[in-house]
Amino acid sequence: MQDSIQREIVINASQERVYKAISDPELVVKWFPETIKGEYAVGEQPIFGFGSHGENRILIVKATPHEYFAYRWVPGGNYFLGDVLSVKTTLVEFRITVQDDGSCKLTLTESGFAALPEDIAESSHQQNSGGWDFMLGRLTDFLSGQ
Repeated sequence: MQDSIQREIVINASQERVYKAISDPELVVKWFPETIKGEYAVGEQPIFGFGSHGENRILIVKATPHEYFAYRWVPGGNYFLGDVLSVKTTLVEFRITVQDDGSCKLTLTESGFAALPEDIAESSHQQNSGGWDFMLGRLTDFLSGQ
């Protein structure tokens, strides 16, 4: 069982724009969930809405402007709405670093799959592996169109 997923993409956008696309709920819904209910801030547990696919509560654990944003959630198609602190979760981390040419490298890491309940660990890892490829493509497209 692999414990993590890691993806790196280079985006031709400023560090501030990339961070804002990840940390500003009005922009996040343009590339990731369709809706966000609740306060999207450190220590809060807002709900990501994925249309007919369901909703998933997250816990935002850290935000360092322009460099780092992280949250915990029950991954995959499990659509958990309880207290995120009450169950095993994965940690989703976004790290943004400026490249020499002014573009930004975004490193996404989702870790903790091996600690999930056996019945969802493998399927969640497989689903999110492809899901992150798709969503990071949407993020790149969104930032290219701004």
